[in-house]
Amino acid sequence: MSKSLYETLGVSESASSDEIKKAYRKLARQYHPDINKEESAVDKFKEINAAYEVLSDTNKKAQYDQHGDQMFGGQNFHDFARNQGGQGDLDEILRQMFGGGGGGGGFGGRQSGFGGFGGGVNLDLQVSITIPFLIAVLGGKHNISANAQNFDIKIPAGIKSGETMRVRGKGQSQGGQVGDLLIKVEIASSDEYERKEDNLYKKIDVPLKTAWFGGKIEVITPQKEVSLKVPKNTKNGQKFRLKGSGIPNRKTAMSGDLYLVANIIIPDIDSLDKELQATIEEKL
Repeated sequence: MSKSLYETLGVSESASSDEIKKAYRKLARQYHPDINKEESAVDKFKEINAAYEVLSDTNKKAQYDQHGDQMFGGQNFHDFARNQGGQGDLDEILRQMFGGGGGGGGFGGRQSGFGGFGGGVNLDLQVSITIPFLIAVLGGKHNISANAQNFDIKIPAGIKSGETMRVRGKGQSQGGQVGDLLIKVEIASSDEYERKEDNLYKKIDVPLKTAWFGGKIEVITPQKEVSLKVPKNTKNGQKFRLKGSGIPNRKTAMSGDLYLVANIIIPDIDSLDKELQATIEEKL
């Protein structure tokens, strides 16, 4: 039975999860469009990501190991991907096939009959939830109530609004079969952070004295508290980049950056003593 997803990542069918991850990261760096400017690198990068999406997921990998390239109509994965037109969203296609997104068709849907084929009743149940901003950034557990059940789900770090998660065996039941719960995730807004793709932006208050003469201020980031060195003559709106402290990208295994934006705090002139007020007024 042909299993070309393993060939795409250059690993054997007996490869461990760590070996699969290591191979993926190496290829992702090699073919990332920001690094590899060859035209073919874009499609290759998509194939690598899509292959890793399947082989890094225990349930999807088990389905693929059972059926192989028959899931792609008997084509090897490269030809299958190419026939999607190159611009097609391979992730979405795989989600439909393996049950990572909405809809019940393909190998992912829980219907009466083998693997979802042959019609039948769709037992999957769809719900929507809103999760806190920082859980979307860092990942973690989130409690939900659905289908008369209350349970925790694991939110992956870096999830985006509109993504759909699948929880096996939490859907409707009929005739001894149980469907899955499809959870559409929305992310609550944050008063503290702004998200732009994989980067985060946060305003930080900088005292006027520190902005003028330099110094250090303590800043709380999503991961930890950091001591930020502020140089002399820092301007309002000046950005400080904390590399890799942004949002993890589950496809590239790399994280974005956190940009700290200076907000210079100017003291009320009446709070200063009269002599200092007079000196400032004279010198400025």
